[in-house]
Amino acid sequence: MIATALPTIAQSLGESPLRLNVAITCYLLSLAVFIPISGWTADRFGARRVFSGAIVVFTLGSIGCGYADSLPALVAARIVQGIGGAMMVPVGRLVLLRTVPKSDLVRAMSYVSVPALIGPVMGPPLGGFIVTYASWRWIFFINIPIGILGIVLVNLLVSDLKETGRRPFDFGGFALTGIGLATLAFGFENVGRGALPPAAVMGLLGVGTTCTALYVRHASRVSHPIIDLALMKIPTYASATIGGFLFRMGLGALPFLLPMMLQVGFGLSALSSGLLTFASAAGAMTMKMTAARILRTLGFRTVLVGDAVISALFLFSYSLFRPDTPHLVIFIALLAGGFFRSLQMTSINTLSYADVPSAMLSRATSLTSMAQQLSQTAGVATGALLLQLVLTVRGGTSLTAVDFYPAFMGVAMISLASVPFFLKMSPDAGAEVSGRAVAR
Repeated sequence: MIATALPTIAQSLGESPLRLNVAITCYLLSLAVFIPISGWTADRFGARRVFSGAIVVFTLGSIGCGYADSLPALVAARIVQGIGGAMMVPVGRLVLLRTVPKSDLVRAMSYVSVPALIGPVMGPPLGGFIVTYASWRWIFFINIPIGILGIVLVNLLVSDLKETGRRPFDFGGFALTGIGLATLAFGFENVGRGALPPAAVMGLLGVGTTCTALYVRHASRVSHPIIDLALMKIPTYASATIGGFLFRMGLGALPFLLPMMLQVGFGLSALSSGLLTFASAAGAMTMKMTAARILRTLGFRTVLVGDAVISALFLFSYSLFRPDTPHLVIFIALLAGGFFRSLQMTSINTLSYADVPSAMLSRATSLTSMAQQLSQTAGVATGALLLQLVLTVRGGTSLTAVDFYPAFMGVAMISLASVPFFLKMSPDAGAEVSGRAVAR
């Protein structure tokens, strides 16, 4: 919603829309810095307390955004929002993992995956509607009643789960991951956008890569690292994390490429584009009714391999859209693609935790959330970079419909690159969760 509203917000605050992009970037940086400490915080203070507090912080940040009368005030409030968001998602998932039996985990994760797919699809048309018929400030104020309801429900329904043993806080690891993830996220965010010189972008990515490498060495030398890389020794977790990273990169580029192709390339209005892209959300919603049955019948390995190929083919098919392609054809292709992408997300999210011991769940949610955040940011960056490369090769100065076709082919190939990591898994991987072993 904020991306759609940036020009209106910029006009209201007397700033250029380009400068207002920092309102998105600073939120991503705040997420990147604070996600790694979410698991430790939940273990130390209790999941219910941290989850409820995260909603409070996010809601207060939303109020600050809604009342902001300058760019610095908006940036400060967005950073507060990011702190709340960084705690909310992984801790909420931790609550689910510790309370839902493994036999019901697929069904539960299907519900968790749907909002992550719906948000990027519904955000642009909803944001456009709000700024057209009301004030942009309501983009933030609508979080207030939702936040209040969330706080009430958390305190009524969520147990205050916490670990009995206290892990010491890894200050060195927090510094390395904070700097590393923030510079990587900021670097990826500016790839192909022209807002920063290429040397500055490469410098950011270099600092992030260096800090990440230093953290890997640091994590092997301390007893309680803030991000526990020992999780990667669990075969199912490693396959889901690495394969999932690649798959999400292709998926992360979609909300960036598709609306831009429909509006800039095909000349559709924001409303017409939003009504078409909503098909992906509708397809995702239908998935939640069938995911458990599909995984119980076929198992994780078959579903992840086959569905990665199918989803990549749908991404590739979007490169075949033309300005004169009937809207019904586009809608059906997006609807079917949304179903398979949502099935893949649910399968990856569930498999990630299938074999993780209970004592390591908080650390697993932190690492998984960190990987998801980076993969989505890298996906948008890849989409932007591919567009820029096509534009440079063509020698053009403005985007046209033909520039988007190679970009969709490229992100489809990235998603397809996840297949080898899923193929490495055992045929009965995650059988306890999928129920396939029982069904034989």
